[in-house]
Amino acid sequence: MFMNRLFGKPKQETNTLQTLDKLSETLEMLEKKENVLMKKANGEVEKAKEFSRVKNKRAAIQCLKRKRLYEQQVEQLGNFQLRIHDQMIMLEGAKATTETVDALRTGASAMKAMQKATNIDDVDKTMDEINEQTENMKQIQEALSAPFGTAADFDEDELEAELEELEGAELEEQLLQPVPIHVPQGNKPNRAPAQKQPTAEEDELAALQAEMAL
Repeated sequence: MFMNRLFGKPKQETNTLQTLDKLSETLEMLEKKENVLMKKANGEVEKAKEFSRVKNKRAAIQCLKRKRLYEQQVEQLGNFQLRIHDQMIMLEGAKATTETVDALRTGASAMKAMQKATNIDDVDKTMDEINEQTENMKQIQEALSAPFGTAADFDEDELEAELEELEGAELEEQLLQPVPIHVPQGNKPNRAPAQKQPTAEEDELAALQAEMAL
C-alpha cells in the first residue's frame, strides 16, 4: 500500500506517458514561438538601422523598444522551457523508479512462490532417499563382484605358489636351449669375379686397330 501511494499503481503508467507527450508538444510549441520572436527582434534591429540612415531618430528608437520587448518575451519563453525540461526529467525518473519497483515486486513474488513450492523438509527427504539408493546400489555391486561357487573355495596362497613354479620352469627351459654360433663374414672363401664378355662393338674396334697396325 505504501509503495502504491508513493509511486502510483501500474495502470497510471499510461497517464505518465500521456503527460510526457503533452509536455514535449508544449516544449516544441514554445521553441517555435521563441524562433518567431527572435526573428521579429532581429527585424526591428534592421528597421532601426534604416531609420538611422535617414536620420529618423524617433522611429529608430521605437524599433529598439519593440526589439527589447521581443527579447523579454524570448527570455520568458526560455524560462518556461527550462521548467518543462525539469518536469519531464522528474516524470521520467519517477517512471523509471516505478518500473524498477514493479520489476522487483514481480521478482519477489516469483521467488516466494518457488520457495513455497519447494519445502526444505522435502529437500532433506529427497537427499536422504538419494543417499540411501546410492548405498544400496554400492552394496549390490560389491555382492555381484565377490567370487561365488567353486571359485570362492580356491586358496590364494596355493595359486601364487603354482604360478611361481610355472615361472621357474619356463626360466629353466630358456637356459637349456642351445646358443647359436656366429660365423664371421671374413672367414668365408672369396669367389673370383666373373670375367666380362666383350661386346660386338669392342670386337670391331679391336679388328680396326689391328688393320691400322699393319
